[in-house]
Amino acid sequence: MPQVVHELEFKDRLNDLPGQGQHGEARDQIEPGPPQVQEAAAYNRSLRALERDSYASTALADVIDRSLHAAAARFTAGISPAATAEAYFDWMTHLAASPGKRLQLMEKAFRKSIRLNHYLAECMMRQGIAEPCILPLPQDRRFLAAAWRSWPFNVIQQSFLLQQQWWHNATTGVRGVTLQHEQMVAFAARQWLDMTSPSNLVLTNPVVLDRTVRECGMNLVRGFGYMLEDWERKVAGRMPVGAETFIPGKKVATAPGKVVFRNRLIELIQYQPTTQETRPEPIMIVPAWIMKYYILDLSPENSLVRYLTDNGFTVFMISWKNPDPEDRDLGMEDYLQLGPMAAMDAISTIVPGARPHAVGYCLGGTLLSIASAAMARDSDSRLASVTLLAAQTDFHEAGELMLFINDSQLSFLEDMMWEQGFLDTSQMAGAFQILRSNDLVWSRMVHEYLMGDREPMIDLTAWNADATRMPYRMHSEYLRRLFLENELAEGRFPVANRPIALNDVHVPMFCVSTQQDHVAPWRSVHKIHILTDTDLTFLLTTGGHNAGIVSQPGRLHRSFQCLTRVRGERYLDPDQWLSTALQQDGSWWPEWLRWLIGHSGSLGPNPEMGAADRGYPPLADAPGSYVLQH
Repeated sequence: MPQVVHELEFKDRLNDLPGQGQHGEARDQIEPGPPQVQEAAAYNRSLRALERDSYASTALADVIDRSLHAAAARFTAGISPAATAEAYFDWMTHLAASPGKRLQLMEKAFRKSIRLNHYLAECMMRQGIAEPCILPLPQDRRFLAAAWRSWPFNVIQQSFLLQQQWWHNATTGVRGVTLQHEQMVAFAARQWLDMTSPSNLVLTNPVVLDRTVRECGMNLVRGFGYMLEDWERKVAGRMPVGAETFIPGKKVATAPGKVVFRNRLIELIQYQPTTQETRPEPIMIVPAWIMKYYILDLSPENSLVRYLTDNGFTVFMISWKNPDPEDRDLGMEDYLQLGPMAAMDAISTIVPGARPHAVGYCLGGTLLSIASAAMARDSDSRLASVTLLAAQTDFHEAGELMLFINDSQLSFLEDMMWEQGFLDTSQMAGAFQILRSNDLVWSRMVHEYLMGDREPMIDLTAWNADATRMPYRMHSEYLRRLFLENELAEGRFPVANRPIALNDVHVPMFCVSTQQDHVAPWRSVHKIHILTDTDLTFLLTTGGHNAGIVSQPGRLHRSFQCLTRVRGERYLDPDQWLSTALQQDGSWWPEWLRWLIGHSGSLGPNPEMGAADRGYPPLADAPGSYVLQH
């Protein structure tokens, strides 16, 4: 029977063996020696085998953790509790360690109470009318009605605004708190204040109260019915009320054309020319895959596709497939190769020798910038120009979306997507709604559920409700490589296992940004000036991320600023650019059209629809089948 060696005695013997490392690790192969040495070596190997994690145990631990995180995400709207707690404790501990800041906050609270009492006294002496002691922020439209300036609602709203200002002071300017944590805490405070605003309650909102008295409460009855109807539709996964009338191919996405190419990820639509002659350079549009493509082909009067075809251009549009669970492993490289690169190959065959003007919108613009940099790196000169619409290339200052971008939050989101294979449309829509909760949640609740007034559905609102899913792998790579690690701006983003750089792109570029963009803030988009070394026209227009782009000629209250930087000219920072670029009234579409014509050839014969003899026959009428998937 072999001699049993005590573990401590064994370790002592092991340290004396020849061939040991500095920490006493035994070699895998030990030369033959005395029986006790061989026995000790065998015992050591068995211990190491026991200590090594098995594949099964590692996989089981991973599945358990991911499943628990995915289950928790259903109750937190995909927001990581760990990331939220980390931000809160960072702010709380630094505030607790800052007695000076706390004294300052006490002083501010005391001074605000004096201002409010003074305002209250003036109201009492002047029969409820006095100059406000604080004004709402310019974008805050909750208290614009004249009824808010009458007693006692004027005191209620003034008290709320002072409290809102104090909480901003309390959550910002605390020394030692990281910038992201400070922004997260301030954002959470704003969300709470928006939810508890006096404008959201019947008894403290004079406009709602007046309507309720005049209609004997029937507005609340109607609003309750609307709320039940919306809840029923949401639970059943149906479109919002009225959206069912905006069916692609019938009321929206009606520009005539043919699907001339299809793969597992895209359909390529070629639109029918509406002029006798067209420019030799076709236009290839890469929309965002986060939404359906027809944001750029809404109703006939506000369709960018029709505007281009009516002005002598052949237009090709990518229509992205709505991914299913089996598409979970499609990554950024797949979206690049099966998307714009496959479309480029098709267009080059259908219109031989033509160099397209490439246009990318939102995420599609980011993907197009990646494609154009990869083509420039590989000496592929098929592009005539690049136009980016509300698209970011540097994600260091990507707006309030960055509040949800850190390792903790992304890991939590990845676990949620890992379980279902994609990011669901409702989860994605919720993230965007919370960024503008005042406009998209609470004001709608007041208008529809308290006032009892249904806003009529319009094409842009119906399109906004027609969202798409995003595959697990692609969305994870997108968030990590671009948002978290900013690889594209830093020249580290790989295409075909080799990094790309936007500085290699030397074709003319046209970049459009919007003033009220909460997805791609214009100052972040402006960084394209730093990343590129080519002729660049940058245009800033009024409106938001969607409505600013869908800005057809004749639309009221529209203006823009535009400035071209010739290659080699000095850099203008955003403030310098803003003060230098002249403001012009009207839509930005004609300005872009003039730029496109200036970079295009003379009018000539219209191309054929598809190229059946070269492998690209027309497959179906526009808008195709992918856009109809839900």
